[in-house]
Amino acid sequence: MTASRYLVISLFLLLGSLPFGQERFGSAAHAAEETPKDMLAAQIRTQGFTCDKPQRAVRDVKQSRPDHEVWTLKCEGATYRISRYPDLAAKVELLR
Repeated sequence: MTASRYLVISLFLLLGSLPFGQERFGSAAHAAEETPKDMLAAQIRTQGFTCDKPQRAVRDVKQSRPDHEVWTLKCEGATYRISRYPDLAAKVELLR
């Protein structure tokens, strides 16, 4: 193998390990990410509750446990406490 060919192969390997191509896929993945407020609002909407404009979601650390999250979701017209277990419907309480 000649020195120039070795250099070209080394450059291809080096450039292949850099994150240049990641932006093409990373931007689509980033666009697909939802914030907790959007995800929680979508979940309670599927359960029949109204939350058209979610404003914020705060995780209640004191009430949350492993595999059981408790959130307070503030929407434009209401505030909800949401208890979530994996693979089950959320328990939703109207606070205001």
